[in-house]
Amino acid sequence: MKVSNEKDYSNSFFTHDGCTFYYEVRGLGEPLLFVNGSGSTIEAVGLLVDYFAKSFTVGIHDQRGLGKTSIPEGPYSMAHYAADAIALADHLGWKSFNVLGISFGGMVAQELAATYPDRVNRMALCCTSPGGDGGSSYPLHELVSLDPGVRAEVSLGLSDTRFNDQWFVNHPEDEMYRRPAVVTSDAERRRGELLQLEARRHHDVWNRLSNVTAEVLVASGSFDGIAPPANGQAIASRIKNSEYREYVGGHMFFIQDRQALRDIVEFLHLSETQEIGQS
Repeated sequence: MKVSNEKDYSNSFFTHDGCTFYYEVRGLGEPLLFVNGSGSTIEAVGLLVDYFAKSFTVGIHDQRGLGKTSIPEGPYSMAHYAADAIALADHLGWKSFNVLGISFGGMVAQELAATYPDRVNRMALCCTSPGGDGGSSYPLHELVSLDPGVRAEVSLGLSDTRFNDQWFVNHPEDEMYRRPAVVTSDAERRRGELLQLEARRHHDVWNRLSNVTAEVLVASGSFDGIAPPANGQAIASRIKNSEYREYVGGHMFFIQDRQALRDIVEFLHLSETQEIGQS
């Protein structure tokens, strides 16, 4: 069943909980809420959004404190981020929808699906963790105080545990992953990023994952040092209607293993006879 956009949402804003959110809607098809990773913006993942927009109507927002969205006073919590995502769905008139959560976005997606289980049809959780006794992702807030060069080197090894000097000699095509650490120069934007990292630090939905009623695909990269496979396996163990898949790659396995994106799209597609929540 296909849905269409009657409005032009290409450059739009909405207000929720004292915050003005920038969002975009791309594509045609079943509604898919795309929840982004730590410090990431719509602009940064535009190509990935366009990939999913070939199959879905993708709704995505710059999360509070990031991108073109405003930066309200903190502290922020994971409940705030989940409520923000629900507010976007409400603004778009989506009663129920699919969800794609990547890294931090996967944490938000778990919080969302555990708190608002009747809103989510199918959900894909990529390179993420449940927190608590189920295992937490690497504490990225601890990298903030490091020298940018050191931070870049540590982050590279975390993104894929195979990455070292010899790896890049043998795999020159992976040089694209060697990037300098980017430090936001704008103090206010930096404040938003740090508030997000602090909320991430307290993520723990482990004891509420049994509330999730959606069909869930949990996907991990075999060499992910940020959200290791054991954490993805733990998520799947707590959600009744879930399956776990592992791919060759690190934290960005969905780029490294070409099969991953195809599998995610296939999983997220609802049957033509199943009602979807576009009003």
